[in-house]
Amino acid sequence: MTTYSVSPTGLPRGSAIPVGNTERPKLWADVPDDKWDDWRWQLSNRLNSVEDLAKVINLTQDEIDGLNAPDKFRVDITPYFASLMDPDDPECPVRLQIVPRSRELEGFDELMEDSLAEDEHSPVAGLVHRYPDRVLMLVTTQCASYCRYCTRSRIVGDAGAMFNKRDHDAQIEYLKHTPQVRDVLLSGGDPLTLPPKILEDLLRRLRDIPHIEVIRIGSRVPVFMPQRVTPVLVALLRQFHPLWMNIHINHPKEITPELARACAMLADAGIPIGNQSVLLAGVNDHPDTMMKLCTDLVKIRVKPYYLYQADLVEGSGHFRTSVAAGIEIIESLRGHTSGYAVPTYCVDLPGGGGKVPVAPNYLLSQSTDRLVFRNFEGYISTYTEPQDYVRPKRTKFVPDRRHEKGQRGVAGLLAGEQMAIKPASWDVLHERETSKSVNRAIGSLQNHKDVEVTNGHGKPIWTQVN
Repeated sequence: MTTYSVSPTGLPRGSAIPVGNTERPKLWADVPDDKWDDWRWQLSNRLNSVEDLAKVINLTQDEIDGLNAPDKFRVDITPYFASLMDPDDPECPVRLQIVPRSRELEGFDELMEDSLAEDEHSPVAGLVHRYPDRVLMLVTTQCASYCRYCTRSRIVGDAGAMFNKRDHDAQIEYLKHTPQVRDVLLSGGDPLTLPPKILEDLLRRLRDIPHIEVIRIGSRVPVFMPQRVTPVLVALLRQFHPLWMNIHINHPKEITPELARACAMLADAGIPIGNQSVLLAGVNDHPDTMMKLCTDLVKIRVKPYYLYQADLVEGSGHFRTSVAAGIEIIESLRGHTSGYAVPTYCVDLPGGGGKVPVAPNYLLSQSTDRLVFRNFEGYISTYTEPQDYVRPKRTKFVPDRRHEKGQRGVAGLLAGEQMAIKPASWDVLHERETSKSVNRAIGSLQNHKDVEVTNGHGKPIWTQVN
């Protein structure tokens, strides 16, 4: 067994430990380091009112109106994350993400409360089974801070909508009896805001289910509050490998020495880290911004994983960009930096259709034996297909996959398992009035009756007299 000599930071000695700390606003200049570095102190001293935020930034009238709105989505900002805001620039990309504005209450076309139809795909409370082999397990409604574009603002931040042990028990019981599920993503809310004993209990119970192969945690706590990533937390998490973590960084300003140290601790514990960004107007919707973000992420051993198109969720319409803006960003990344630094741009389809990748078109044309491609520079070339290739057959070295009945989709068509996928009302929509009349006529003929078949307008098509 490998042993490590651990430094006071919790990192193995010899690690490239980022030094320094983010400069604090005057409000917290005299707070002792041991308090500032305590995640519980960060949670206890969050900002959530006009009075609180006015001590840190120069509020605009738009922000004041947003903070005073009676039915606003919850506001809570950790002192650490608040220290990243520019006090004099209302267009600061960090400030835009967490300080409400009056436009949150404006109506926009097509926006919904549950835009991804997660509730419709929940066999038990808080567990979303949208994809065949993996589930989303919502374990809390609480976060360290609250993003103004939150997809789950219908439940997140609501103390009255908390998931409790009874909900967790029902989620675990469902998973025990659903063997096709091999991958569980813990989210919420934010799992890393849970009391350590509850988090450890959930992870242990999941790891005890034989068919659960991978556990993932989706968290913005390392970004909002990197003080939470301690040697104790890392030791807790590393018991449950294979365990992965996705964090959520939208702008290079969020990558600080504190975050870099937190990510280093997780990575050195064998926890792979991915990043999920949301494409937000005014925050990160310029190609240069995203290039800087993605390359800086790779430097701290975080893989840019997804770039999401903003969801159609109520209160966030002002953050939406065109899909064309996202395609332009990917065009500016692919070929211009390492593939490690290029996320998958995707739209999470409204109504529960799931994530669909969107990318520039690199395949220009194809025939039976050639394909025509272009690269990021506009260089166009052909690729010749082999003439003697035979479709592969399954080998004995690959075990049978566990399929969710009816969810093979297009892959099932390619495998020859079915001929077509029909929308739910396909047969009803294509049962014409004439065909109904003919069916009635056939039934009558079988009973030796005189019949007349008419079209949908009542005009005779043919008559049969016995």
